[in-house]
Amino acid sequence: MKEKCSAAGDDISTVERNSQDDNSDSGESVSGGRFINTDDPFPIDPNAPLEERQLTIRALLVGCLLGAVISASNVYLGLKTGWTFGASLFGSIFGFSILKPFSTAAPRWLGGGYFGPKENNVCQSTASAAGSLGLLFTSGFPAAYQLGLLSASPRDDIGRLFTFTICCAFFGLAFSIPLRKFYILKLKLVFPSGVAAAYTIRSLHVGKTAAADAKKKTKALLISFCFAITLRIVSEYAPGLLWDWHVFYALNRLGWQYIIAAESWGWIWEWTPAFIGAGMLTGINSSYSFLGGSFLAWAIIGPVIVHTGKAFGIPAVTSIPGQMNYVSMSLTDPINHPSPRYWLVWPGTLMLLCTSFTEVACNWKSIYSAARIAIGALTERLHGDSYEKNNVEEIVDPVPPEDRVPFLLWGGVLVASIVVTCIVMGVQYGQNVGITILAIVFAFLFSFIGCESAGRTNINPVTSIGNASQLIFGGIGKGQGYSVKRGELLNSLSGMLALGAAEQAADMIGDLKTTHLLGASPKAVFCGQLTGAIVSIFMAAGVYVVFSTAYPCINDLSYTTCSFPTPDVQSWRAVAVAVSSSTLPIPTSSGYTAIGLGIAAVISVVAKHTVVPPKYHNWVPNFNAIGIGFIMNICTYPMAMFFGSTIAFFWRRM
Repeated sequence: MKEKCSAAGDDISTVERNSQDDNSDSGESVSGGRFINTDDPFPIDPNAPLEERQLTIRALLVGCLLGAVISASNVYLGLKTGWTFGASLFGSIFGFSILKPFSTAAPRWLGGGYFGPKENNVCQSTASAAGSLGLLFTSGFPAAYQLGLLSASPRDDIGRLFTFTICCAFFGLAFSIPLRKFYILKLKLVFPSGVAAAYTIRSLHVGKTAAADAKKKTKALLISFCFAITLRIVSEYAPGLLWDWHVFYALNRLGWQYIIAAESWGWIWEWTPAFIGAGMLTGINSSYSFLGGSFLAWAIIGPVIVHTGKAFGIPAVTSIPGQMNYVSMSLTDPINHPSPRYWLVWPGTLMLLCTSFTEVACNWKSIYSAARIAIGALTERLHGDSYEKNNVEEIVDPVPPEDRVPFLLWGGVLVASIVVTCIVMGVQYGQNVGITILAIVFAFLFSFIGCESAGRTNINPVTSIGNASQLIFGGIGKGQGYSVKRGELLNSLSGMLALGAAEQAADMIGDLKTTHLLGASPKAVFCGQLTGAIVSIFMAAGVYVVFSTAYPCINDLSYTTCSFPTPDVQSWRAVAVAVSSSTLPIPTSSGYTAIGLGIAAVISVVAKHTVVPPKYHNWVPNFNAIGIGFIMNICTYPMAMFFGSTIAFFWRRM
């Protein structure tokens, strides 16, 4: 269900002013009529010192530290909203602000020395890898605990959480190397987050105003960081004034008796810097669609299905007459007596699946070309030099051979990952080797979807990818005659393998886009990504255990309220139950609504690719975001993101 976004888009234009010497014919237009290159490596700065070192211990350490911060925040954001953000810009700017002063202050024997853009790139790539994989713990694993498929508590499963995360940590890294040639060199996809990171790093290191710009950006980040922390701490002492504004509750206290219904449906304003900032990053298309989906679900459809007896709320545990709880997820009788929250999960999930697969279908030529290139590369390996000499290389790689990632390195990582995954899945989860290998094959195929989406739109619908894998392996489980519980566990784990691979591959190939533009070494970046991936294993799982211990409601459906709405978890659990049950546990009215909205999502995507001119694509509703609005049972976050994106839109216009 969820979309992984990165700060990019309009940010590219803000760093372009220091790259006026880029006069390539390829690129894209930005606001103000300026033109930037997004295809070819930047021209070499003749005044820059020779950057002898790219892969350094200091870059790896700082990158891992910054990635750990992003990993923790992404688990929090994912459990709250289902949205997470890449670490590329964060790692680029904060990596510079830490390592640049250190490089001049420390002696060379202690790690000092010249710090250039290519080493900065290794730092941000390491941070990006270290900050990934949080989605495993904001979707599949909480759903598995809610369904009783694992132990009673994540603390009891900490070993299994670590080993399964190891299975997911390196597939995407290995997949990204062969995909680099196709998506970056052949199709020349933009990968907005990677381009933004490249121009940011270049602006920090190159040009007459580089030092002044670096100070401004670092100062802006630090001020925003300190303001958000201060507001959150101070708001604990005056929450009704500085944090939550219960407008409809206040009107109810003033005598508007029936207005309490709006409070019951979750319409509360919250001054949350995290999601105001998220709105600034995602832009108006996603955030407006997000709020539109929430309004349609929780202000129109929700009240209608309760009024007509299609769904049922329960009295809220308050002293306010008429206040109801509509977000219970009790599965006692989900078909005949569903809660509005359960009823709305199905339309939201189907919208997400239909949107993702229609995007893939509309880009079938790219998928076909990718398959041809992959088969060609394999044939080249099998035939050796004689075949290579008789076939002129269709794609020119500007990277010197000594800086390319050798086949033995990424192939060895891939083989080791396959072996470890087969052992872990067989020993700890009782899954046979054949199904595990099939899951890995689908993980690779679904990585194409993640990279294609991230490269074109900067949004990676990885949870939808995981849900699609669940559907496939749910059918396999039925064919094998598995019990319901074993089938649910099989499709959940297989879905998480696909999710992890797609997430890692898209993030890492975005970093390789940055590497390509900076003319840096893919081999150095790949080693940094391997280091960061090790950190992500322990950081993501550890943070999840901490949150689930502090908030047991994350994994326990018996709680009627929870500080974490966990929209991804609801979608994941719903698919796991549906594909493993003998009969679909979907209310009839919910199913028909899901089909109708799914068809609308398909039509919207097809129209965008065939009828709507590209300059108007921003006005086409984003049905991924609309689906998230259906699944999320709290309306404060879409309103905050709407507020943030609106501020950013007018700020950029000015």
